[in-house]
Amino acid sequence: MEVVQSHRKSSSNNVIVSILPLYRSAPPLEVRLEDFEFFAMDRLRVLKGISDGLCRGKKPEEMEKLVVDLWKANMRHPQAVEEVNKDIISHFVLRLVYCRTEELRKWFLSMETTLFRYRFCLKSSEAQRALMSEFKLPYKAVSNAEFESVKDNLGQVARSMGQTLAAADAIFYKVPFEEVPDLVAGRRVFIHKGHAYVAMNQVVSLVVTQFRSFLSKALILTNRKWTSTIREQEKDRLTPIVEALCTSYQGPDYSQPQEFGEISIKDIDQVAKTSFPLCMRHLFEKVKEDHHLKHGGRMQLGLFLKTMAWCSCLMGVGLKLDDALAFWKAEFAPKVSAERFDKEYAYNIRHNYGREGKRTDYTPYSCQKIISVTPGIGDHHGCPYRHFSEENLRAALVRMGVSSRAVEDVMDKVHNRHYQLACTLTFEAVHGSSCDAGINHPNQYFIDSQRVLQSKNGSVA
Repeated sequence: MEVVQSHRKSSSNNVIVSILPLYRSAPPLEVRLEDFEFFAMDRLRVLKGISDGLCRGKKPEEMEKLVVDLWKANMRHPQAVEEVNKDIISHFVLRLVYCRTEELRKWFLSMETTLFRYRFCLKSSEAQRALMSEFKLPYKAVSNAEFESVKDNLGQVARSMGQTLAAADAIFYKVPFEEVPDLVAGRRVFIHKGHAYVAMNQVVSLVVTQFRSFLSKALILTNRKWTSTIREQEKDRLTPIVEALCTSYQGPDYSQPQEFGEISIKDIDQVAKTSFPLCMRHLFEKVKEDHHLKHGGRMQLGLFLKTMAWCSCLMGVGLKLDDALAFWKAEFAPKVSAERFDKEYAYNIRHNYGREGKRTDYTPYSCQKIISVTPGIGDHHGCPYRHFSEENLRAALVRMGVSSRAVEDVMDKVHNRHYQLACTLTFEAVHGSSCDAGINHPNQYFIDSQRVLQSKNGSVA
C-alpha cells in the first residue's frame, strides 16, 4: 500500500476482494494522503462505538445491531469496490496506528476481533464455509454415523440453551476442546474424549480464534517495521498522522460555535459546581485554592472556558477574551503581580484566542486527549479517573454528589480502564438522567448538563 499526495488507482483487478476481508496482506493500492486519514477516522468511529457498547454490557443481539448501524453510518461507499477498498485500507492504517504499544495493540486486537465476529455472524452459511476454507482450518464435518452416535448428547446441549437440534442435514465439526474456550466455558458444546462437537452456527468461535491469533502476530511484526524503518522514513508526512490518530476526537466541533454570546465571570462559580465535568471542576477548584496553575492546566481549563456552551439554544457562548484575561488575572493576583501577569501569562491567553502568533483559534481538548497526557509533579490537568488515587477519586465523586452505590459503579469502570464510561456514569448519577451517547468531550458534558438542568428547572442553572 503506497500513500500518494493527490490520486489513488483502484480497479477490480488490483483489489483483494473477499466475502469478508481477512487482512492477510496490505492491498496493492495507491492511497491519497487525505483518504489515509479519513478512512482511518471512519473505522475508528466504528471501533470506539463497539468499545462503548461492550463496556455498557450490551447483549449479543444489541451488539449485532450496533455493529450494523456503526458500519452503515461510517464505512459505506456508493461504489461497492470502493467500500471494499475503504474497509481494507482503514484496517491497515489503524494497524499501523495501534501497533506501537502493548496497551494500544491490546485494545485494537479486542475491537477488531469483535467487529470480525459480528460481521462473520451476519454472513450466510455458504459464505461462512467459504471463509473457513480461506483460513484452511484442519477440521472435517462429522460423518452421519458419528453424528447418530452422539445425537442424544448434542440434543441435550441444544435443549439446555433453549434450542432444538438442527435437522438431519445439520453440520457439526469435531475439534480439540481447547480451541473453543468460550463455547466450553458457556457449556454450549458436547465434549467427548478431549474433543468438542461444534455446530455450524457456532463455527464463528473457530474462525475468530484463528483471526485473533493471526492479527496478534501481525501487530507485533508491524510494530517492528514501524520502529525500525517507517517512523523515520515518514517523519515529515505519515508519522505525525499516525501518532495523532489514536487520540483523535471524532465528535462535534466545539471550537467553531454557530453563535457567540457572553457569560459573566460572576456566573462561573455556580455553573462550575453544577455543570463542570470532574476534570474541569478539579482545575477550577485548584486555581481558586492555589491561585496558580501550570501551563498544562491553564491550557486545558482555558480552552474549555473559552468555548463553554451556555444553554441549549446557544451553541457557542463562552468566555470572551477580555473576560478570560480578567478571570486569570484576578485568580493569579495573590501570587502574581499585574505587571508579571501581563508579561508572562497574558500572551498565552491571547494566543489561545487566535490573537497572537500563528493566529490559530485553538480547539478545546477532547476526553481522549486529556486521558492520554501524563501530568507531572505539581500538575493538575489530565483525567482524574485515570490519574487520581482511588482515595482521592472517591472523595471527589462524593463532593460532586454521587451516591455510594454509584461511586462503586464508577470505580468498577475505572479499575477496568473505561475512563470515559466512568465519567458518563458520574454524569448520570449527578443529573439523574441517562447519557446514552456517552461522554466524549468536556464541553459536551457541560452542554448536556445545562440542558438537563434547564428541562428540570425551566431555566439554566
